[in-house]
Amino acid sequence: MGYVRDSQEFFEARAAGWEDRFPDDDALFEASVAELRPRAGSRVLDAGCGTGRALPFIRNAVGLTGLVVGADLTPGMINEAARRGRGSQAQLLVADVGRLPFSATQFDVVFAAGLLPHLIDPLSSLMELARVTARGGELAIFHPIGRVALAARHGGTPSDDDTLAPARLRYFLDASGWAVEHIDDGVQRYLALASRTSD
Repeated sequence: MGYVRDSQEFFEARAAGWEDRFPDDDALFEASVAELRPRAGSRVLDAGCGTGRALPFIRNAVGLTGLVVGADLTPGMINEAARRGRGSQAQLLVADVGRLPFSATQFDVVFAAGLLPHLIDPLSSLMELARVTARGGELAIFHPIGRVALAARHGGTPSDDDTLAPARLRYFLDASGWAVEHIDDGVQRYLALASRTSD
């Protein structure tokens, strides 16, 4: 499995009302999808979609001809996404990003918000995301809060051993078939963009 089980249990217990805890995040999701720039008609996977907060913005970008799939391992999160009407904007399914039920090169774009720190093996999961992405496809790794603020929220400070530490993330991406285009390890949000480089 791709996810740490403790994380799955954590999010299952908090799925209902999760978005209400962070009411100002919509604009950050919208801006990050805009920077990713999925084209009209694109096939997009929101990996670890949670309550599907990014799905309306992705659907707006790809239009009616695009394919949008939201996948999350936590059933409660998928249920909350459906309750919020996101099933009309995307196909929703319970799935592990470490073993996705999709054929190779099925997607043009992958959006992953708040996902990597919760994975047991980020490298193998990034390889799996690469497997389902067409050559030249795009990946966005996003968090609606910077690493410093996120670490402080949990009573700590950022470490070079963090999955999202820029040098470490570059290693993971390079080793899993992605070419880093940009890493914004910012104060208010985290966004890394990469493109699919190899089969």
